Amino acid sequence: MRNRLATILTAAAMAAPFAVPAPALAHPHIFAEARLEIVAGADGTVQELRNVWRFDEVFSSSVILDFDKNGDLKLDPHELAELGETIRTSLADYHYFSTVTLDGAQIGIQKPDVFHTTMQDKQLMLIFAVKPEKPVPLKGKLTFGIYDPTMYTAIDFPTDKDLVLKGAGFEKCQHKVVRPDPDDVISQNSASLTDAFFNDPTGTDMTKLFATRMEVTC
Repeated sequence: MRNRLATILTAAAMAAPFAVPAPALAHPHIFAEARLEIVAGADGTVQELRNVWRFDEVFSSSVILDFDKNGDLKLDPHELAELGETIRTSLADYHYFSTVTLDGAQIGIQKPDVFHTTMQDKQLMLIFAVKPEKPVPLKGKLTFGIYDPTMYTAIDFPTDKDLVLKGAGFEKCQHKVVRPDPDDVISQNSASLTDAFFNDPTGTDMTKLFATRMEVTC
């Protein structure tokens, strides 16, 4: 089941519960609305990124089919717990779609302790927190974002208020939410966005150019 969910949740990161031709990987098939809280610790470093993801009803229904062991057409608490643990393991190779940079350098992400899973209004909801692999001081230019590097899953922040800074450490910093325009990204990076990227972005890191992000300058 773990490999199947890795296929469902990831393009090798998030995939549909049916076979998809390789060229289709260049655009999303799964949709999620997200909220991201970036928390500063008392020691002046980034403490954690708190995530809430709500998935579309079609994908949520497919997950029920995969994990409804007793056939009652819903996910009981133990089935939800199994789902959460499977996702926690499956998304490790994709850094839980989380990106943190400090002055342009990528910071690794620790494996979260647990994924909390629930169903609300027929939609799968995931709640979890991740921490940087090493201390990230609140100095210089930092960026925070959530995106699927394979472009199979579209993770959307409905409003700028869904990206939030928390903690006194951010009070001395300036911040803004950046929502790149895809046409501008393509025109400005035409030399580096190759045909291979559009046909199968797996293994590239260019999708970050299209991702909504929080930029912080301290």
